[in-house]
Amino acid sequence: MRIFYASDSTPNPLIKSELWRNNLYLPLVDLGHEVIEFQYDLRETFQNLFTEDPKQNEFIERNRPLLSAALLKQIKATHAASPVDLFFSYFNDACVLPEVIDEIKSMGITTVNWYCNGSYQLHLVSNIAPHYDWCLVPEKFRLRDYLAMGAHPIYCQEAANPKIYKPFDVSVDFDVTFVGQAYGERPAYISRLLTAAIDVRVWGDRWGLYCEPEPEPEPAQIPIARRSTTQRAKNLLSALRTAEGRQHLSGRLGFTRSDNHQVVQGAGEAAKALLPRRIMGDVLSDLQMIQMYSRSKINLGFSTCGESHLSDQKILQIRLRDFEVPMSGGFYMVEYMEELDEFYEVGKEIVCYQSLEDLVDKIQYYLSHDDQREMIRRAGYERCLRDHTWHKRFEAAFESMGLLPH
Repeated sequence: MRIFYASDSTPNPLIKSELWRNNLYLPLVDLGHEVIEFQYDLRETFQNLFTEDPKQNEFIERNRPLLSAALLKQIKATHAASPVDLFFSYFNDACVLPEVIDEIKSMGITTVNWYCNGSYQLHLVSNIAPHYDWCLVPEKFRLRDYLAMGAHPIYCQEAANPKIYKPFDVSVDFDVTFVGQAYGERPAYISRLLTAAIDVRVWGDRWGLYCEPEPEPEPAQIPIARRSTTQRAKNLLSALRTAEGRQHLSGRLGFTRSDNHQVVQGAGEAAKALLPRRIMGDVLSDLQMIQMYSRSKINLGFSTCGESHLSDQKILQIRLRDFEVPMSGGFYMVEYMEELDEFYEVGKEIVCYQSLEDLVDKIQYYLSHDDQREMIRRAGYERCLRDHTWHKRFEAAFESMGLLPH
């Protein structure tokens, strides 16, 4: 097929990553399709997705018509040179005008949009989704909601690209690791592992908000240039210990930006789970992250979305990491949700926990049973190679759309 492709390379424009290029664009090319990329810098577009934020909405109102015009111009030129079969995008409402999708369809081009934050941010595609021929949806429980808004969803779970996510021959340096953003229950879980004398390390954004205060030096020992910074840190920690302060900070810090599976609504858990600086690392590059999966005896995963554990209905979802870690040859332990049973033999290919204490018990067990851990690690890797590549996901989706022969 001849595919016109439009997506940013990363789910988080503030982090240097090629995540979506590695997982969406490259597999389409590998399948033998001719893929033409939309030539437009989408980074700032994906930094401004929330119309309820006046500043972001101002950018959206200015940028969306420009992006839409550029998209239509490029697709028309590409289609005139040689017919385009499929328009494949990862767009939000903030990216494109719905009538532009209609015009692309009128040219005889099948349109499909991939979106993976529908579990908690379905409203961000509610305007454009009904205008596409198809929507690829990894959140099974949201299929009815897509239908209710007049869209045509196809269940397409996430996966991993085995050419990118693969085992590395590196030393195993860590017992337990987590790579990802700090929010929700995560800091409290990490804190509990530490109290159980489990050597756990974390890498990623916002862990510094949960850092224990360092011993305060005498005022005379603090360089003048650092005194204001030290005082600001003390003020932050003090604010985090009160409900009013946490509410104020959550507004100031704007914790509503999301990536492939992330949203932070506030700093609430920080006051309950202050962690030592020594266990925290910086945001990792794509390569460093993949290598970390091989450097760790146990790789942790969390299935809870954002702060939904504080609500009446806790939202769980399958994430990219659920496939990336096993595809990279890592032993994977993740919070259980029923949908995982459709993709793994739980206990044989990955390990799941159902509570904080269950997590502690299972970590302690598998750290002391190397042979069992190795068997599960290998089985998870083989299962991903066999069944959970983006190549297979796309082939199945295209067949459902009638674009490939049965």
